[in-house]
Formats: sequence, structure tokens, C-alpha cells
Amino acid sequence: MPRTRSLAWSELKIGVLAVLAVGLAVMMIFLVGGQGGFFWQRYHLKTKFPNVMGLKSGGLVRVAGVEVGTVKGIEFQGAEVEVSMEVLKSMHDRITTNSRAMLGSLSLLGEAVVDISASTGGQPLEDWGFVPSAKTPGSISDVAAGASEGIDELTKLIKDIRAGKGTAGKLITDEQLYKELNAFLASAENVVNSVNKGKGTLGQLVNDPAAYKSLQASLTNLSEMTHRINAGEGSLGQLLKDDAFAKSLSSTTASLDQLTAKINRGEGTAGKLVTDPALYNRITAISERLDTLINQLNAGQGTAGQLLHDKQLYENMNGAANELKGLITDIRKDPKKYLNVRVSIF
Repeated sequence: MPRTRSLAWSELKIGVLAVLAVGLAVMMIFLVGGQGGFFWQRYHLKTKFPNVMGLKSGGLVRVAGVEVGTVKGIEFQGAEVEVSMEVLKSMHDRITTNSRAMLGSLSLLGEAVVDISASTGGQPLEDWGFVPSAKTPGSISDVAAGASEGIDELTKLIKDIRAGKGTAGKLITDEQLYKELNAFLASAENVVNSVNKGKGTLGQLVNDPAAYKSLQASLTNLSEMTHRINAGEGSLGQLLKDDAFAKSLSSTTASLDQLTAKINRGEGTAGKLVTDPALYNRITAISERLDTLINQLNAGQGTAGQLLHDKQLYENMNGAANELKGLITDIRKDPKKYLNVRVSIF
């Protein structure tokens, strides 16, 4: 029989070391992967999305754009999709109740990833904690939806224009409106031509240097007047700049207010005239009597009326007045002729 050869310790030692090396290498490959770290260096988180946009297990998890973990599981929870993640424990203080999970991508059309916003506020999330999700800003789906809505609105606008709705639609479809617009443009062109030829006030202003200089001189005078007013010259300038004049005007206004108030209260003659009905009625009655008297005079009634209208009476009175005047003149010339005084003693 052949003899069984026993293994030497040196040979056995080499085999054990080889097996250990291979096992250690395999463990390192499975336990270390990118930013994953060892299992004791990671903890778990969860989030939910209405649409994961093609996210797969093994996808990256980033915090503020830094790779900190991987997606471990994706499963439906009702109408939403729950995503479980493994992240480094070093992110424990940066992923809090104020953080939000959003879907991102490695490039414009690349693999989907989970982006978590970093936050120093709020309470840090523990193992298997839930990170609230948020809508991804400016996602391709939103851009596509917005573009689709814009195309729908543009299509509707084109249909309205073709149907003749609105100003643009009427301009395209209404021939009468087109003619009126064309006539308006022709009129505007005529006006421009007239202005260029120097017709009318505007045309002269544009083409006549004298009119321009006259307007410039008027503007210069206006500027000088404004400067003088600002300098306090003249009545208007004093009104704006002189405090004493302004106070005097204010005092006059106050006095006028007091006078108006007294009249409204019925004080004084003017106040009674405005507020006292009896005084108003008396003045009205006197006015009516004066009207009656004037009417009687115009009608020739009474001595005064006849004196105004009877020429013969006027001439008689004028003649009597002349004779009286002549008699007084004669008496002054020869008083003895008319004044004889006789004294008799009985």
C-alpha cells in the first residue's frame, strides 16, 4: 500500500492565508462601494414620490450635490412610490426635518438620482426616518407640460383669429376694417407730408427757423419768469417766498372766514339781510312800491307825472320862474319902487 503523506504546517499555513486573503478581498468588494462605506457607517432613510421618473435600485443619493449613499429599494405605497436609501452617518446632522428630497439626474438626459437638501435647522432624522419630498424645479416634464400648454393656447389663438375674433381677427377677416385702416394710414401719410412741407403750425415749427426761435424765446422767458418767482421777486414770488406776505394773506383769509360766519349767523345788517325773511320781505315791498311809483310817473299821473309829460305845464312853470327871477332882479335894482313904508301916528 502506498503511504499517506501528511501535510506540513508550512503548506497548510499558506493555504489558510490564501483563503483568508480571498475572503477579505470579496468582503471588501461587497461592503465598500464608492461613497457607501461599511455597513456600520451607514443608516437608512425613506421618502415618497408620485413619480420616480425611472429611478432604479442602486441609484445615487446626493446631499447638496455630494454623493453620500445609494437607493436600496423602490416599491409602491398606494398611489405613490416609496424609496428606501442608505446614506453615510456623517450626514446625520445635515439631513433634518427641514430637508426635502427631490428627483434629479446625473445629466440632462442621464440616470435619475435622489437629491436631498442639506439643512442645519430642525431635528436630525434617525434610522429609517422619513424625508418629505418636494417637486423638482424646472424638470423636463414641467417644461414639456408648459410647452404643451403654450402650443394649445397658440392653437386656440390662431383659431380665434381665423374666426374673426378680437382686433387681430377682425383686421385679418374684415375687409371694411382693412379699408378704414388703410385710409387712416393714408391720412397719416398726408399729415406727415404736410408737416414736412411746412404747412400748418406744426409744419412751420418743424421747418421755419423763425417759429422755432420764437418758441425758444418764449421758453426762455418762461424759464426766467420761473427763476424770478423762485427768487421771490414780484407778487407771486413774494407769495411763495415771503413769510410775512403769506401770513398777511392767511390773516385776511381768516378775517373773511369770520365775516362769512357772522353773515351766516345773521349778525349785522348783511347777516340780517341774508337770514331775516321779514327784512327781505320789507325790501321787496319797497322795491314793488318804487316800481309802482315809477310806472305812475311814466304814465303821467300826478303832478310829478304831468310835469314829466305835459309840455305846456312845464312851459308855464318855466315862464313863472323867469318872471319871478325878473321881479327879483328889478327889486334889487330899485327897491324903493316896490318897497314903500309909511309910518302914521294917531
